[in-house]
Amino acid sequence: MPNLQALLDGRRLIVDSAPLDAPRATLLALDATLGVAGAPQSATGQAVLLTGRNLPRELGYHYGPKPNPDVAAYLRNGNLFRTVVTNGQRAAFLNAYPDSYFAAIASGHRLYSAIPLAASSAGVPLMTTADLFAGRALAADLTGEGWRDRLNLPETPVISLEEAGRRLANLAALHQFTFFEYWLTDYAGHGQDLQTAVALLEDFDQALGGLLATWDDSVGLILLTSDHGNLEDLTQRGHTRNPVPALVIGNPELRSRFASGLHDLTDIAPAIQQFLGLPRPADGFTPPVP
Repeated sequence: MPNLQALLDGRRLIVDSAPLDAPRATLLALDATLGVAGAPQSATGQAVLLTGRNLPRELGYHYGPKPNPDVAAYLRNGNLFRTVVTNGQRAAFLNAYPDSYFAAIASGHRLYSAIPLAASSAGVPLMTTADLFAGRALAADLTGEGWRDRLNLPETPVISLEEAGRRLANLAALHQFTFFEYWLTDYAGHGQDLQTAVALLEDFDQALGGLLATWDDSVGLILLTSDHGNLEDLTQRGHTRNPVPALVIGNPELRSRFASGLHDLTDIAPAIQQFLGLPRPADGFTPPVP
């Protein structure tokens, strides 16, 4: 992973490398357990990232992969997407979804995961096949090969990993808050598939190279983080209680202010809203009674 290691002054993305303040990046290790027994899960972890609230502690449990009614209530009533758009700024969720996904949601055969639920409930449109083909979104695998080969959509335009990184940067420049979810690593972790895990990390690094080459550090920050540990320990199928990375990339002064208060997952949303000059995303929301 040459692009990531160069960003980290030759270090690797492991907990022993944090904390680190390099010329273009800051790396911190964040607590994802939030004081609650058991392994962190996707629905509550992603909801924490988008609301700044300690949902596992308030509800008394970690939950996932898809939101249950309690988690969904938090996401619908206050999340970063909603806060951004209600304050007159632009937000985007750049993962494209095929037509079959929307048909499954409409039929009730599939449930939204936390990120698309948060975006759609805030009026941020989910990206479609047309958006992917027009270059307004990205496939989950970054290049579009999965759409062509696994979804049997041979007309899907396939781009290079470096071009995917450049597209991320260019699309992010059109919005104040932009989110992309690289969830394939979670599947590799659950499958305990070392070969696939290594390939996904190498793919990510190539895309990161394109992103870094295009990104303007003076106007914004890139944040890489996770809702839980998983891929770093393939000896188990489930999630881990390990810290997760907060890799902040950009102008030293901007990222110093952003990273100064980051200790666990609840700190991400407040840091983003402060950076954008927005009120806290969960203000005024009374949580449901578990």
